[in-house]
Amino acid sequence: MSLALTESAAQKVQALLQQQDNNNLKLRVFVSGGGCSGFQYGFTFDEEVRETDEIIETLGVSLLVDPMSMDLLKGAEIDYQRSAQGESFVIRNPNAASTCGCGKSFTPGDGGGCAHAG
Repeated sequence: MSLALTESAAQKVQALLQQQDNNNLKLRVFVSGGGCSGFQYGFTFDEEVRETDEIIETLGVSLLVDPMSMDLLKGAEIDYQRSAQGESFVIRNPNAASTCGCGKSFTPGDGGGCAHAG
């Protein structure tokens, strides 16, 4: 089971990449320490593909994920949602035991949950 990207998220990433006017950019998805629940999600555009990166091609978008982040994101889904509160990328991560109130960080475990990043 790998990291999945919804059609809505892929369309938003493609639109953002077109604004950057650089065909070498890919979306790097990562997990880092420091969130109020222990870990937080991050997104950035990156030209550099590291030797240890996993490259996930989905719906015309290339995702780069480092090995540590991939362990925490296996089976997760990245979506892009619009609501009355605004627009954001949402990560639904089955590996998250809990998420914090801001929704941008999580504690790993065997529970379910979602967190917003963006």
